[in-house]
Amino acid sequence: MNKKIILLALCSLLLALCSAAEAQQPAKIPRIGFLIAASTSANAARNEAFRQGLRELGYVEGKNTIIEWRSAEGKADRLPGLAAELVRLKVAAIVSGGPSTTRAAKEATSTIPLVVAQDPDPVGSGFVASLARPGGNITGLATLTPELSGKRLELLKEIVPKLSRVAVFGTSTRPGNAQELREVELAAEAFKVPLQHLDVLDPKDIETAFRAASKGRADALLVLGGPVLISHRTQVVELAVKNRLPATYDRPEFVEEGGLMTYSVSSTDLFRRAATYVDKILKGAKPADLPIEQPKKFELIINLKAAKQIGLTIPPNVLARADRVIR
Repeated sequence: MNKKIILLALCSLLLALCSAAEAQQPAKIPRIGFLIAASTSANAARNEAFRQGLRELGYVEGKNTIIEWRSAEGKADRLPGLAAELVRLKVAAIVSGGPSTTRAAKEATSTIPLVVAQDPDPVGSGFVASLARPGGNITGLATLTPELSGKRLELLKEIVPKLSRVAVFGTSTRPGNAQELREVELAAEAFKVPLQHLDVLDPKDIETAFRAASKGRADALLVLGGPVLISHRTQVVELAVKNRLPATYDRPEFVEEGGLMTYSVSSTDLFRRAATYVDKILKGAKPADLPIEQPKKFELIINLKAAKQIGLTIPPNVLARADRVIR
């Protein structure tokens, strides 16, 4: 009897020790994939905005969450491999920096939740069934970029009243490019301004596009964007100045590098808000049930240094509408 009592006591003690050890084991830290097509430097402000959004929700990188950062550095052909790598890591969610990365991630997985930080037309791109009920494993934020592209042409017309021909740089393989170009064409028809669309698929296409714009006698430039263009934004901006072309861009980074003007959705606000989707998913929400949100913040940024370099005077009524003026 004494032996049985001792044995039972030992078993109870072992069970108690095991339970205590399990209780002391740290909770599993969620791992988040973050995939972008552009270079890391080009996306620095957006990356930090995402971190800030997570911090506001109580997540601290390296402590209670791990972020697997992956960048294609402007080389779109690297995206499928990077997306597959994140899938192999069994991340809890993948944050996509744009339509090209969303397509790569969508092809890599149909089960891991994908949070789109920005997309000009997630329905038109075939990523979601509708904005209200996305369905599938994708949700996130839309940018309304197609509509803004037409607005950028309007602004060009305001600062260059005698606008006669506009070169449009874009990347035809980038999801959303066709929709953006259509909006520019509609605005161009209204102003009776011919467009010269030039496809930039590779870094070597940038100089070729500028030579074609010069040969075509373009007197302004509108950049639709894309991984190649944003990753080589310094070159784009410098060539625009060299060719004395008033130019409008799709994101602030171009203007901060010395470009003339941008009217765009606040990308940093979108990336900060993307963190709220990650938080909901980590807490059990399904992407299919999380509506795609629209932009809430827009920015008109003008660089007067760039205007001076090309001998352009920005009309006071346009300057008065600017959210930020770089002097």
